[in-house]
Amino acid sequence: MTFRAACIQLCSTDDVEANIATIDEMVRRAKAEGADYVQTPEMSNVVQRDRMKLTEAIRPEADDPSVAAFSSLARELGIVLHIGSLALEAGGGKIANRAYLFGSDGNIMVRYDKIHLFDVDLPNGESWRESSVYVPGEKAEIADLPWCRLGVSICYDVRFPALYRAQAHGGAAILTAPAAFTRQTGEAHWQVLQRARAIENGAFMISAAQAGQHADGRETYGHSIIVGPWGDVLAEAGGKGPDLIVADIDPALSADARQKIPALKNERPFALPARPDLARSA
Repeated sequence: MTFRAACIQLCSTDDVEANIATIDEMVRRAKAEGADYVQTPEMSNVVQRDRMKLTEAIRPEADDPSVAAFSSLARELGIVLHIGSLALEAGGGKIANRAYLFGSDGNIMVRYDKIHLFDVDLPNGESWRESSVYVPGEKAEIADLPWCRLGVSICYDVRFPALYRAQAHGGAAILTAPAAFTRQTGEAHWQVLQRARAIENGAFMISAAQAGQHADGRETYGHSIIVGPWGDVLAEAGGKGPDLIVADIDPALSADARQKIPALKNERPFALPARPDLARSA
């Protein structure tokens, strides 16, 4: 059974209410274009680098206005609404980077906390320490959509292929990595990583992204993308700001790709020598 997927590209600000309003408008646009499943980027509710200001802007899940708003929106429009992630209070002074899938009834189908946290010093002087702010997730998630199974991840997770392999083995025909990639890393790696995860797993890859210059000074790459199981780019946004892309998804194409290149079936266990010097001399 085919369905239409949409990626909403954002340039989220430090104003939660304004971001909710922008998402509401763009989700309605996606629905008007026939979308059954709509995905937003990482940090949809707020982009704020200053930890104190970020803490002041967010709430626990039970009190968060975006959770309530997006639940209501999914129910009103009768769509599956995948919020790439929200920043939420997690207790102990830490923050959760949490994805949500809302069903067409408005109920939460899946919650997923980002497993892999981005800690790095970049050559341009930027420094990121997500682990100092966020609580890492410990559990991978797969959502049962009306059309197929979908694997959930967030941004930096895309660099850890074992996660997507496990989801593919779990029956996911669609993989996702909604993101807020920096411009520098995005220019170098974004598309190739998206296509690689699709090709190696015979799955669709759907990833909405943040794009543009944000109020807190950071710049994100954009280029929200939908990739087919053969690695073909079905739709891709630009990199300068908000955008909307759509593509028709036929989950049967995932099964077809996996039949033509049965990498999942052909996997075999293997031993790795304990001493690297022995591995080199073998």
